[in-house]
Amino acid sequence: MGWSLATSAAAQTPTAEPPQIIVTGEGAVKAAPDQAWVQIGAETRSKASKDAQQRNADIMTAVQQKIVSFGIAKDAIKTIAIDLQMEFDYANGRQTPRGYVARNTIEVRVDDLTKLGDVLDAAVASGAATIHGLRFDVKDRDNLEKAALQNAVQNAMGKARAVAAGSGRVIDRIIRIEEEMIGGRPEPMVRQYSMAKADAATPVSAGEIEIRAQVRLAAAIK
Repeated sequence: MGWSLATSAAAQTPTAEPPQIIVTGEGAVKAAPDQAWVQIGAETRSKASKDAQQRNADIMTAVQQKIVSFGIAKDAIKTIAIDLQMEFDYANGRQTPRGYVARNTIEVRVDDLTKLGDVLDAAVASGAATIHGLRFDVKDRDNLEKAALQNAVQNAMGKARAVAAGSGRVIDRIIRIEEEMIGGRPEPMVRQYSMAKADAATPVSAGEIEIRAQVRLAAAIK
């Protein structure tokens, strides 16, 4: 954050560049999340790899069917990881095969946050072993990002006018405005979810999301 005043060395000549000021501006908008993503996993073990996989498939099928019963669209459910590994016991410096562990993880998009707690509880009741990576976002992110940019430009203009006035000048014209990245695209909020009893309604608080923008503005003064 800052500003600078730059005057051409040839300011007395007719072809000289006009003096400029360069400032940065920041803007932000806040909104209540209306969308959530959560990762749900099933984990099964067996002496035989095929049995571990089959049991895992049965559980994940039940989990997905239950999720869909809450009105979650099938295209809102995406498989993100499938894993099968052999496990070992270690004793006296030797490893002995114990059996196989199969894992299957899906990511679910929930567009109605009033259903989120019920979806999580239903997944656990259907056999899900892990629930993690719960994150919130807004469906109208593009328009909110534009609003944050507008606020950033207004902030930069206010700074530019203040700098010009402090030097006894006024803004003549805007030369350029550039958007600056502030740590990349804002990441949706992420929360952790603790496993709850199947018959307990899980309270989920989405909180508030802040979307920020930053610009660099150059203006000629007179």
